[in-house]
Amino acid sequence: MVSTTEQKETETSSIAIIILAAGASTRMGTPKQLLLYQGRSFVHHITEIAIASVCQPVVVVLGANAEQICAQIKQLPIKVVKNLDWACGMSASIKSGIELLNNLPQKIEGVVITLCDQLFISPQLIDQLVDTYYSSNKAIIACEYGETLGVPALFSQRFFSELATLKETSGAKKVINNNLDEVFSIPFPLGSIDIDTPKDYEQLLLMTRAADEVQVNRKSLS
Repeated sequence: MVSTTEQKETETSSIAIIILAAGASTRMGTPKQLLLYQGRSFVHHITEIAIASVCQPVVVVLGANAEQICAQIKQLPIKVVKNLDWACGMSASIKSGIELLNNLPQKIEGVVITLCDQLFISPQLIDQLVDTYYSSNKAIIACEYGETLGVPALFSQRFFSELATLKETSGAKKVINNNLDEVFSIPFPLGSIDIDTPKDYEQLLLMTRAADEVQVNRKSLS
């Protein structure tokens, strides 16, 4: 049986993806979008993952340190929007991304919203959100982790106006919580891991190093 995602791959996908990467990383003390993970900057890593999914177009919202960060991804097949109001909070970045989608010539049926520092997202997870959207008949597909629902999450186009009118620091999670009867969730335990502080980043590197050592040991035993 052909999955919904496989069917969509034969068409021009009308599900977009917005990567929010506009923050100033004040708790990190340096732009976390430029920190390295698996040999690439955070922003390059997550953008490549989005490109490998069925979602099109891929939109990256930049704000603080936009020129520096844009240099990491400008060669990729994406759309970059610069949120001049990035200091107003995540709501302004979501609005910038939604406005870009609303001005595209093609019809966008829905959008996946994700964060630059959710490094354990995979193309398969994004595709699962899309598959579930088409198979569940629900208008919002959210990830479930840490006893909460959040991004990455897929929103039907009919929620674009609600997303675009969020205020200040409110994020997409507010739209999820306001419309729980419209939500279907998929498990993503690693979604609770985001990187906000130098300690978070140090723990990420330790976790990555330990996973690499496990892989090496498995290979040596095989």
